[in-house]
Amino acid sequence: MLIRSLTFATLLAIAGPLFAADGDSPLAADKGKSRPLIVIAPSTVDPAWVSLKKALEEPAGKQGFSERNLVLYTVLNTMGQRDGKDLDPQSTMALIRSLRLGAGAQTKIILVGKDGEKKLEHSGAIELKDIFDTVDKLPPAEKEAAAPAPTPAPEAAPAQEGKGAKAGKTGKPVTAPKPLED
Repeated sequence: MLIRSLTFATLLAIAGPLFAADGDSPLAADKGKSRPLIVIAPSTVDPAWVSLKKALEEPAGKQGFSERNLVLYTVLNTMGQRDGKDLDPQSTMALIRSLRLGAGAQTKIILVGKDGEKKLEHSGAIELKDIFDTVDKLPPAEKEAAAPAPTPAPEAAPAQEGKGAKAGKTGKPVTAPKPLED
């Protein structure tokens, strides 16, 4: 009985964090709202990261980045950030796990769409123009994902003036129900 209890406790200790980490990714908060651009580099002086950072700091880069509704995630030397704000170590590791990347020493650049799917995965240096082109080529359905345009409020019907005017409810016209198909 003791062996069974120890085995069960060990199994829970190992499997518990794995199950808990599935939904902990910071990307889940951006799903449907913005497109995460994730840069994973071995150091802060990595040439691919430095050139991309320089392009993002230019006025045209900033404008294009905001127009395309992108959010920048960086993991530099195992330290994660979202738009310049530090992530805790658990969130950083959950981000890396959610991307399901293989091992590698090169810089990885991943673009995730609003639908949560990878749209671009690149190793090494990449031009900011290539990232923007990828976003611009996305199908219209992905561009509008979870960003529905607000529907205009229906305008009130003008009130009838006169003695015999009756105040009535304005509504949808009544349509006949469709017959059931066999």
